[in-house]
Amino acid sequence: MTGHSGRFRRWLSRTRPSSATRSVAREVFLLQLVLVVLLVAAAVVAIVVQSRRDTMTDARHRTLAAAESFAHSWGLQKALNSNDPTAKLQPLAEAARRASGVDALIVYKLDGITLTHSDPRQIGKHVIGPYADAARGKPFTRTFQGALGLSVISAAPVKDSSGRVIAIVSAPVTVEKVQKSVNQQLPIFLGTAVVALALAGGGAGLVSRRLSRQTHGLGPAEMTRMYEHHDAVLHAVREGVLIVGRDGRLLLANDEARRLLDLPTDAEGRQVGDLGLDHRTAELLASDRIATDEVHLAQDRLLALNKRSTSPYGAHQGSVVTLRDTTELRWLSGRAEMARERLRLLYDAGVRIGSTLNVERTAEDLAQVAVPGFADIVTVELLDPVLKGEEPAVAGTEMRRTAIAGLAADHPLHPVGELMGFAPGAAAAGGVDQGRSRVEPDLAGTADWRSQDPERARRILDHGVHSLAVVPLRARGVVLGRVEFWRYGSSPPFDEEDLSFAEELAGRAAVGIDNARRYTRERTMAMTLQRSLMPRGLPDQDALEVAHRYLPAQAGVGGDWFDVIPLPGARVALVIGDVVGHGLHAAATMGRLRIAVHNFSALDLSPDELLRHLDELVTHIDVQDEDAAEATAITGATCLYVVYDSVSGQVTAATAGHLPPAVAHPDGRVEFLHPPVSPPLGLGTGLPFETAELTLPEGSRLVLYTDGLVESRSRDLDAGLEALGAALAGPDSAPEDTCATVMQALLPARSADDVALLVARTRRLDPAHVAEWDVPRDPEAVGTVRKNCARQLADWGLQDVAFGTELILSELVTNAIRYGAEPIHVRLLHTRTLICEVSDGSSTSPHIRQAKDTDEEGRGLFLVAQFAEQWGTRYSSRGKTIWAAQAVGPDDQS
Repeated sequence: MTGHSGRFRRWLSRTRPSSATRSVAREVFLLQLVLVVLLVAAAVVAIVVQSRRDTMTDARHRTLAAAESFAHSWGLQKALNSNDPTAKLQPLAEAARRASGVDALIVYKLDGITLTHSDPRQIGKHVIGPYADAARGKPFTRTFQGALGLSVISAAPVKDSSGRVIAIVSAPVTVEKVQKSVNQQLPIFLGTAVVALALAGGGAGLVSRRLSRQTHGLGPAEMTRMYEHHDAVLHAVREGVLIVGRDGRLLLANDEARRLLDLPTDAEGRQVGDLGLDHRTAELLASDRIATDEVHLAQDRLLALNKRSTSPYGAHQGSVVTLRDTTELRWLSGRAEMARERLRLLYDAGVRIGSTLNVERTAEDLAQVAVPGFADIVTVELLDPVLKGEEPAVAGTEMRRTAIAGLAADHPLHPVGELMGFAPGAAAAGGVDQGRSRVEPDLAGTADWRSQDPERARRILDHGVHSLAVVPLRARGVVLGRVEFWRYGSSPPFDEEDLSFAEELAGRAAVGIDNARRYTRERTMAMTLQRSLMPRGLPDQDALEVAHRYLPAQAGVGGDWFDVIPLPGARVALVIGDVVGHGLHAAATMGRLRIAVHNFSALDLSPDELLRHLDELVTHIDVQDEDAAEATAITGATCLYVVYDSVSGQVTAATAGHLPPAVAHPDGRVEFLHPPVSPPLGLGTGLPFETAELTLPEGSRLVLYTDGLVESRSRDLDAGLEALGAALAGPDSAPEDTCATVMQALLPARSADDVALLVARTRRLDPAHVAEWDVPRDPEAVGTVRKNCARQLADWGLQDVAFGTELILSELVTNAIRYGAEPIHVRLLHTRTLICEVSDGSSTSPHIRQAKDTDEEGRGLFLVAQFAEQWGTRYSSRGKTIWAAQAVGPDDQS
């Protein structure tokens, strides 16, 4: 309406007849000015008349009071009866006159002779006047022409003791004196009138000026035409118009607005909240919020509201609201809104569903994303093979409830985890066994659904559930399960269009569930493979007390591994490694490396030699797999190989790109054993591997670990190694306790890499269980060795194996003297087994051969192999050592 007003004012300004036309404001000002002048003049006249009347009344009262007071004064009768009344009364009368403010106090007898007068010339003269009433004993007041001129005269009788009137006292006040008093007040009246006239004129001017601004200088005819124009527009336009004041009161409503909003007849002037409008509409009308084509529901109409403030266009702050009936667009807009909501829901589903490779979590995301935007309740059931990551052979009617959303804990539906079975073709099964979707708009009228479980069906219906849509979860042509959408209460029943959307939503979710199932299968296979390749238990040995931990990464199974391998000569090898990556390939690679390390350890190689052979093997494997389409190189695998000798307490370590082992001494000191740096396995650099050696006291702890323990996104390697040293420092503790302490202190909340930890506390072999002799290179020395051996075995209580041990030593010492080189050394170790070692300075390796019947030699190692459980050869920088181990019974060990 503001636009209409502006255009109308411009039209009026162009069509004004002449500049002489008086505006409404000017005419109002002149009228107000005339009225003010008349009112002020009338007020002045009224005040003057009233003042004169009040003065005359005051004169009457004063004269009457003066006359009666003097007439009743004490001694007046005595003075009247004296010989010269005038001489006595004239001073008294003059004093009383001056005190009372009258012009004269006249005393005269009944014969009319004046006794006292303010004019001495009048004394003794005969008084003429209306004194008959006073002569009869009644006071009176009159205005008449007397000796002083036109005066107000009051007369009072003077009575003797018998009540007879003996004289009359009169007190006159001239009218001239009264008029003079009024005239003295007249300037004040006129000044007040002038001030009142100026104030009234100024106020009228201000009002006219404000009126001129509000009417924009329009004349009466122009104002009339504008009112007629606005009135015609307001009542003829087919658009509702409301004007609401700042206080939330409805100031104006045209006919169309009353019809659209069904307003009462007395709506104008009332608060908008009291008009019975929709809460949302009333809130908009009462607020200061601007609205543009905002849709509101009024009974069965859909209204488009526009609201703007009137502040820039008028003096009164408020707002104008226009309404249009858009009921015919309701269905179309509703469909568009539903389509928009469905698209948003599909977008949310695409972002949320499948974000985790977990079957149960994906099913929960499907249930939660559809509530409450599409359904009030959503349940998801999956086949048991799908939950296990297996491929479902055929769809069945028995499924396990995996997720539910939209109900409280006391809901009547089957709980999560329960196995559900339905008869083929039933409404609850929904044709899922044939891969078909199904919708039931009215569950109460579906007999086959109610017949499945009548009691539960009754409780579901009592809960308010009335409609069901069942859609199979299909991926790659295979049914994985089903999703059920339920509606209850005031929600509309499902229709075929809803079913199409449910199929689209379920199709997207099925892909995510199938991906999670396949990942679960691969992860299960990888974990199974890893468990089969990892050591299931630690071997029995006396050199180390060992504890270990292994935690797979959140992303799945990785390639971290460890091993404990007993070696001949009361030695133990500790191995730990890390294969880059996760999954089946990492687990398989880890198994290949572990087996290779076991095989190389059987050769009793030194740590550097073993890693060199392992590096060559990895390089060879990568070369062989280069032509495979899906082969992945295992370059980047690391390995740490540590050998501990329980006789000497010596540790020998070599690394292929792995982190250094930590050593916690019994006194609480922690250090890291840093072997010379070598590259990871399989890089083919050709650089040699080197070893580091350290002698440890008994009770020291060797700690081997992978990088997942000390390195993460929030912590660099140096900080992790420092934290590991802090966790190991302090009093000595058992390996199990050490593992728990380290894992608690360093394990990240969500590890992105595998974590492997191996803790071994060292033990020393009792020197009493070690016997050794240097042997000269002389065949005669063999007998001496046999005698020393028999004596030592007798001390250990091992006489039952003395024959076999003497035979083994005889053959080994004889071979060393005959084919070896000095120095020749013999050592017996009494552990779980009896170990015989013969060392010499030669590096030639003996081997068993089949001796002929006619051969006199070649049967020594054959005899050794027959009497020993195991035997072998190991090399060192000083030569070689041939060893043989024999089992000893528990009764024989001391």
